[in-house]
Amino acid sequence: VVEKSQHRLSLYHQGSLLRSYLIALGEQPVGDKVRIGDKRTPEGLFRIEARNPASVYHRSLKISYPDAAHRARARSLGVSPGGDIMIHGLPARQAWVGAAHRDFDWTEGCIAVTNEEIEEIWSVVPVGIPILIKP
Repeated sequence: VVEKSQHRLSLYHQGSLLRSYLIALGEQPVGDKVRIGDKRTPEGLFRIEARNPASVYHRSLKISYPDAAHRARARSLGVSPGGDIMIHGLPARQAWVGAAHRDFDWTEGCIAVTNEEIEEIWSVVPVGIPILIKP
């Protein structure tokens, strides 16, 4: 579960909280993602659809955005909904920043954690698991 307003990602197993992480979001964290380039993190119920062990951002878990509703809204506006929304770590050249990366929202719409944290998340989150992103 991601709570954007709290800048928090929480992992649950059978309804019990396992661990929470503080996160950085897209540069425009308030509101749902509408189009490519709006720098917003999407809101809704998605799934983890892929894992990238060799991501530019250390490791990444791909979120199944855009869903049908986001595609339809973007189509009605005549824009692309964007894509490639991930939970990821930090790029190698900025890994030294560590937890300080959370001092401001800096992604294009992704959910960022430290490299150590993405390693932990990576070890317990399989492809197919649901992810709820709340405002």
